[in-house]
Amino acid sequence: MPEHYLEIPKTARYSTLGTLNKEIKKVWIVCHGYGYLSNRFIRSFERINTNQVLVVAPEGLHRYYLNGFSGKVGASWMTKEDRLNDIKDYVVFLDTLYDHLFSIMCRENVTLNVLGFSQGTATACRWLCQGKARADNLVLWGGPVPEDISFERDVPILNRLNLQLVIGKEDEFISEENLQDHLTFLDEVLIKYKLVRYSGKHNIDPETLGSLNL
Repeated sequence: MPEHYLEIPKTARYSTLGTLNKEIKKVWIVCHGYGYLSNRFIRSFERINTNQVLVVAPEGLHRYYLNGFSGKVGASWMTKEDRLNDIKDYVVFLDTLYDHLFSIMCRENVTLNVLGFSQGTATACRWLCQGKARADNLVLWGGPVPEDISFERDVPILNRLNLQLVIGKEDEFISEENLQDHLTFLDEVLIKYKLVRYSGKHNIDPETLGSLNL
């Protein structure tokens, strides 16, 4: 059956740690993993919250009940269904959020760190490659660079960033074989990166986060 599309306004949500003002020197935009909400995910970043740091956690545009038809709710950035439109929508959302933040702060006076966790690693990469944001550092935590990126267009963009891959040694979703295969892929497509390992599972580890010195 034929499918049709309409573009509509939609209200998107984000959470913050810190106060958006002209005194901020460092901004972290952090993209959560599958099943999180922004107000839960952002608690993982309290370690880096200071008077001159603003942490911003956008929330995926798709919410759902985590178990059955009621109870706890989570959010997702996309699924395999109509994925290209979902990607387009969240790139527009994140670009709009970027414009809002830097209508108040001067971008040239701020270090911008973008972090993607788990499913959010692909979101962060696609946004920085397809959108208009200019980041200084990119942290991919517990997830890969998506292999569907456009190598001719996107590899130069990623290589202008300080890209760090952060992987727990006990991450239950990433085996050592998976990791090595992905590192081989990055080397083959000439993406530059720094690998950071820590003793932990599939979660944001506060001590490791603080040690990144971004």
